[in-house]
Amino acid sequence: MKALITGGSSGIGLSFAKALSKMGYDIILVARDEKKLKEAKNIIGNHTETIAMDISIEKNCKKLYEQLKDDDINILVNSAGFGLHGKFLEDDLDMQMRMIDLNIKATQILTKLFLQKMKEENKGYILNIASTAAFSPGPLMASYFATKAYILRLTEAISEEIRHENSNVYVGCLCPGPVDTHFNDTLGVKFSKAQNSDKLAHYALKKMFQRKTVIIPTVNHKMNAFFNKFVPLKILLNANYNVQVKKIENAKKK
Repeated sequence: MKALITGGSSGIGLSFAKALSKMGYDIILVARDEKKLKEAKNIIGNHTETIAMDISIEKNCKKLYEQLKDDDINILVNSAGFGLHGKFLEDDLDMQMRMIDLNIKATQILTKLFLQKMKEENKGYILNIASTAAFSPGPLMASYFATKAYILRLTEAISEEIRHENSNVYVGCLCPGPVDTHFNDTLGVKFSKAQNSDKLAHYALKKMFQRKTVIIPTVNHKMNAFFNKFVPLKILLNANYNVQVKKIENAKKK
């Protein structure tokens, strides 16, 4: 049994790798930073393969599939991604496009290619990592929130298609709130109630094996996702804007 994890050198991806390794899976980690991959391999231990590759580049996603298509990949966790924090007009356009390439295009391509193989074999699990950001628009993180909304809706739709075909393949989406990882350092913000990534991974895998399509880890975030459906858009936008302003202000104080 093998598990392929993108963005597996740190953060949520590494936590999934550690958890799946303890369950007996051989691990394949994909990330850009070869040094971090080696460090991750040392943490996980034996039966770990690393592939240094930038999957924000479309041809690399296809190359990765060609490299692994004959392996017995039982689980794919699309964890690679990053965020941008700031005004849409002030964010660097090249960084915005790279985020779209990584958060959306890489997940889309790898999901499609590995899902085709899994469907033929009538087995396998694909877990895409979105965010509670997927449930509302995000002023001052506009592009990031939009990428996560895309992943959530894409995954929900694919899952329903698979269900109607009576396939044993699972396709689901994890939507965590803030997680205590280097992702937040990249954004330049701090969260007072960030989730532990190891606990998150264990919870998500439990729900994945129970075939839960949309996995939201905490009660508070489940409630927020539910009530966001009923809050008037103007109120929701203003509230989210003020939340992001406060995060920026708190980050500057530290």
